[in-house]
Amino acid sequence: MATTRTVLALGLVALWLAGSGPGVGGQKKKEMVLSEKVSQLMEWTSKRSVVRLNGDKFRRLVKAPPRNYSMVVMFTALQPHRQCVVCTQADEEYQILANSWRYSSAFTNKIFFAMVDFDEGSDVFQMLNMNSAPTFMNFPPKGKPKKGDTYELQVRGFAAEQLARWVADRTDVSIRVIRPPNYAGPLMLGLLLAVIGGLVYLRRSNLDFLYNKTGWAFAALCFVLAMTSGQMWNHIRGPPYAHKNPHTGQVNYIHGSSQAQFVAETHIVLFFNAGVTLGIVLLHEAATSDLEVGKRKLICMAGIGLVVLFFSWLLSVFRSKYHGYPYSFLMS
Repeated sequence: MATTRTVLALGLVALWLAGSGPGVGGQKKKEMVLSEKVSQLMEWTSKRSVVRLNGDKFRRLVKAPPRNYSMVVMFTALQPHRQCVVCTQADEEYQILANSWRYSSAFTNKIFFAMVDFDEGSDVFQMLNMNSAPTFMNFPPKGKPKKGDTYELQVRGFAAEQLARWVADRTDVSIRVIRPPNYAGPLMLGLLLAVIGGLVYLRRSNLDFLYNKTGWAFAALCFVLAMTSGQMWNHIRGPPYAHKNPHTGQVNYIHGSSQAQFVAETHIVLFFNAGVTLGIVLLHEAATSDLEVGKRKLICMAGIGLVVLFFSWLLSVFRSKYHGYPYSFLMS
């Protein structure tokens, strides 16, 4: 009996030692490494909403396991000699998004925002075969990033609200974007009202200009041209002004997709629409004015020329965005 009890006791000791062996030790080590990572990221985030990463930090905090948090990383080139205007604009929106999350009551260690600048982590760009900036990527807690984890900047723009929707879709973390107060709009409105009020006061003895149909028509036309050219879309989406090809250096002012546009594109379309409008106005004047027949013919020819020229340019822009559109006029 004593021998049997001794054997049983030794067996229990062996089982206990096996249970507390390398497997458990390895698990505890992983937990300690993960806790150290999260603590360090929380400390950095408390000082700056967007954590700046170089190559070593990126490999340790983003690529190397263990990791139970998502990392949203902006790959950019902010140094002045890079002359990346879009990078600066996108960085401003990215900072707004990260600050909105940092100061949110729902803030947790489930997601962190980081940045890799090309001049501080060019090896990271090479590792990911990345040749353009800015680029936003989400690195999920488990597994490799999928196609949807790369943000479609050219389609969706870089407004903080659009980035927040993408983050919510990829991480299930909803962020309410809170922008810092911008007093430029109210100040400009107040200045405009003050100017209008001053003009009305100075001409209070003669207010016939308020009934000037030409003035009101011109103001309405400017508003219509601004809206039909896509200015409101720019305000909502925040697209880049243009796009510079990193390989060829060619600058594109017209976006190649029908689902997006550049700011420069709206200016071009506004100019073309204004040209067509001016042509129509000249045709109307040629038909209704009391000028000599010769002058009316000249005005008519000028109006036809403007309509034909600018409408053909508008059609060519439409064809470049809607591939396969079969019609063209004067130019393709």
